[in-house]
Amino acid sequence: MPWKNGGGVTVEIAINPENASVDNFDWRISTATVANDGPFSVFSGIDRTLSVLEGNSIVLDVEGVETTLTRETAPFAFAADASSGARLIDGTITDLNVMTRRGRFTHHVERIVIDDSRIVASNRGTMLIFCAEGNFDLKTDSRIAHLSLHDCLVMSGEAQFSLELIGKGIVYRISIIEV
Repeated sequence: MPWKNGGGVTVEIAINPENASVDNFDWRISTATVANDGPFSVFSGIDRTLSVLEGNSIVLDVEGVETTLTRETAPFAFAADASSGARLIDGTITDLNVMTRRGRFTHHVERIVIDDSRIVASNRGTMLIFCAEGNFDLKTDSRIAHLSLHDCLVMSGEAQFSLELIGKGIVYRISIIEV
């Protein structure tokens, strides 16, 4: 799907509600390939977190404050309605975008490096596990699933739960909570 500002293309991973568009979602997860410097699309009333998945690095300018993001840096949160733009450092990048409608939902994104296995716990609400690098088996009390590159597992519930990730690589745990 084209970017809201027409400057590129995004791949939607998950959106809520299911039939929402880029103008009326409550939360949205996507990846995008950034090949040129330029302004970010403005999303009024939206909070956004950006993580670099592939490529060298990108310098974000949010309201005149620059932050450099690489594949190794923590996810970067900012208001999607703030004046913002990006400058690429040494080529194209692919990023992970998490956006939530302010006042309705909040989110937290965590980059997790796994060398063998790791237990990941959820909060109430929706938890997504996005595979950024490697392959993983996921075990819960009652089932086993598999995640490969750019696969995303979406789980929701009122109760807290946990799962075991077995493998080697990098995942992003995305927690989305209704306010």
